[in-house]
Amino acid sequence: MSAQAFWDKTADLIAVTEKHPFLVAMVDGTLDIESFRYYVVQDALYLADFADCLRRLAKNEGVSAQDSERLNSFAKGAEEAELSLHRSFFVEWKISADGAEQMPNCLLYTSYMKRIVATKCHAEGLAVLLPCFWVYMHVGQCMLKLREELGSSVKRPGSYDAWIDMYGGEDFEKEVKDYIAMVDTACKGADETTLKEMEKHFVMSCKLEHMFWDQAQTRMEWPKIVAEGK
Repeated sequence: MSAQAFWDKTADLIAVTEKHPFLVAMVDGTLDIESFRYYVVQDALYLADFADCLRRLAKNEGVSAQDSERLNSFAKGAEEAELSLHRSFFVEWKISADGAEQMPNCLLYTSYMKRIVATKCHAEGLAVLLPCFWVYMHVGQCMLKLREELGSSVKRPGSYDAWIDMYGGEDFEKEVKDYIAMVDTACKGADETTLKEMEKHFVMSCKLEHMFWDQAQTRMEWPKIVAEGK
């Protein structure tokens, strides 16, 4: 079994995710900018936990020095490339993610991946983080293709184009392929039980990726609790 087998297992879900209304609306320019701002704040909070998970994997017992260095570089890339893009948006919008809290689907996703990384074997930890790389590359490339098909007549905020350029670009693709290769290596050394668990985590993270955009589309909030008599 390989990482490709995990991807093939989720083919139907991926086919739906690449056409998610939130993503399509980014490309055709109809997405409400407030929904995008909500998404960027939540994604910045997510990426901080994602980078932390990568660094935790890098410290696992038995991880080679080369893999440890690469995992740390992935974490650094998430912070310096992806988060720097988000911060550039914050500067443009004159807002900050300081004090923001993870909304339900974001917290569900980060809690799940942090639990797997903290309590399961290294191979399972690699698998649970893979969809964040692979799904983003895939939808970024799909969005890049749709943008080209729609042509220059469609106007959209520059922040949407910057997002599409990053995740649909060659630099991000190289990072993703390097991470996939690392997962493939882990698959070769895994027994059947571990492979099934890796597949389960990969599928769950793909579901949570889709739900992350559901959350952004509706701008989901925590229930408002008002004291009786207030």
